[in-house]
Amino acid sequence: MRLFSLLLVLSACQSSTETPAPAPSPTPAAEPTPAAAAEPVVEVDPVHQAMFGTLAPAAPKVAGVSPAVNDAQIALGQTLYHDGRLSINGEISCNSCHRLDKFGQDSEPTSPGHDGTRGGRNSPTVLNASTHVAQFWDGRAEDVEAQAKGPILNPIEMGMPDEATVVAALGAIDGYAPLFAAAFPDTEAPITYDNLANAIGAFERTLITPSRFDTYLAGDGSALTAEERAGLDLFVSTGCTACHSGAGLGGSLYMKLGLVTPYETEDIGRMEVTGLESDRHVFKVPGLRNIAETGPYFHDGSIATLEEAVILMANHQLGKNLSVEEADSIVTFLKALTGELPEGAATVPEMPS
Repeated sequence: MRLFSLLLVLSACQSSTETPAPAPSPTPAAEPTPAAAAEPVVEVDPVHQAMFGTLAPAAPKVAGVSPAVNDAQIALGQTLYHDGRLSINGEISCNSCHRLDKFGQDSEPTSPGHDGTRGGRNSPTVLNASTHVAQFWDGRAEDVEAQAKGPILNPIEMGMPDEATVVAALGAIDGYAPLFAAAFPDTEAPITYDNLANAIGAFERTLITPSRFDTYLAGDGSALTAEERAGLDLFVSTGCTACHSGAGLGGSLYMKLGLVTPYETEDIGRMEVTGLESDRHVFKVPGLRNIAETGPYFHDGSIATLEEAVILMANHQLGKNLSVEEADSIVTFLKALTGELPEGAATVPEMPS
């Protein structure tokens, strides 16, 4: 009994002298994560907004020979635009010289016609052309509807002898009858040369190509890179906007080529239309939308690169000698004017038969 009591006492003493296990250390508080640095706000110069303005579609054409533009007219115009049967050899279409898969032009200095003969002037892009004051380099057509009539009857281009031949060719294609009837429902005989031109014009008025520059002008200064904004500033300060302003950055007026420093060319320009000596060597100022994709440049397609075109224009039109670095900076901005066609606009429709 005494031994059992002694063991109990010893056990109690041992328990009272054990070192307690240390309490777990508290987890240190997490360091606060610094807030991500806010992107600097890039302001849009209000002078630029006033000088250019965002690109908007041209107003719908309402001709005396047709109702207002409708979807059926646009669809018919897209088909006619690609139909080589509007030419004397059945192969040359509007799209041959104004290729919608190549930003509305053919990358040729001048374009070959139905027999391979080349015209005297560069084929300008059809993209955004409906926003211009007139059509062709000399402005001889007032709008895209009037322009559509010209190449079909031009002996070098599509070579059809007269309007009646074109109308007869369309009338002989059964599949065109319902398309014209849907496009011009209130017309007793809808297959006419005027309606052909109005349909092509209706389609061309959809070929508007907004770009990052429009996003910039709408208030998002970060839509252009710092290098592009620097090029824009130089474009403005050099004086390029004397001719290339407005939403199309051109296309709104005529100007003499070689205004300050004479430019050698045998093309008399708008004088061919007006007969006025004051219009000698005067041409419509081209718009600069998609300009980086639509070379070669000038009315005769004689200038291969955009950098060279910028240097020549600064010299001949403004009397300024730009360095290569300055021209490159301006070109960097001009590349931001490359836009995108509306979805499906470059699709070649199935041809009526």
